[in-house]
Amino acid sequence: MRYSVSELTDIIRDRRTIYPKDYTDRAVHRDIIERVLGNGTWAPNHGMTQPWRFHVFTGEARKRLSAFMGEEYTRITPAEKFMPRKHENAVQRPLQSSVVVALGLARDPKGKISELEEQLAVACAVQNMHLTCTAYGLGGFWGTGAVVTGDGMRRFLGLAEGDRCMGLFYMGYPAIEWPKGYRKPLPDVSVWHEE
Repeated sequence: MRYSVSELTDIIRDRRTIYPKDYTDRAVHRDIIERVLGNGTWAPNHGMTQPWRFHVFTGEARKRLSAFMGEEYTRITPAEKFMPRKHENAVQRPLQSSVVVALGLARDPKGKISELEEQLAVACAVQNMHLTCTAYGLGGFWGTGAVVTGDGMRRFLGLAEGDRCMGLFYMGYPAIEWPKGYRKPLPDVSVWHEE
């Protein structure tokens, strides 16, 4: 055995979504952020296109992101569907997090890899990031939705036409007890084909 499977299993099973509202104001240091992102880049990706592009917001830059998200939610939401709670979440989450990473996806310029495969590669990168956060005792939350995945966010980040943002990954030190988890038993979600 090359590594401790039991330790790896513990980290995988201990990973939880912890929302920014449950973070302390303790800053996550840049060397930890870089390790989290660096581990993200080791995700599998077809054709070695490495489609992830990380836009990191810390310090005062979080206020600019917060303002954009509030404005964008208002801009794209019809008046009859406007929900003050959703608007408040959009504005507050960047301010409640020590660091926010916009998950950019840069399409393969040759077009040899499908967009779906590029999206799956970014998702694998996020899992690596989330597991690394777990190892550090950091909370992580991958937020998606129209505000952060639409053309407005693409333009805000300066991503090229055809590229996209796949959401925001929030990180911070939890102010709450680490949540417990549950998964369905393996027999409930697996079918074995042996003949």
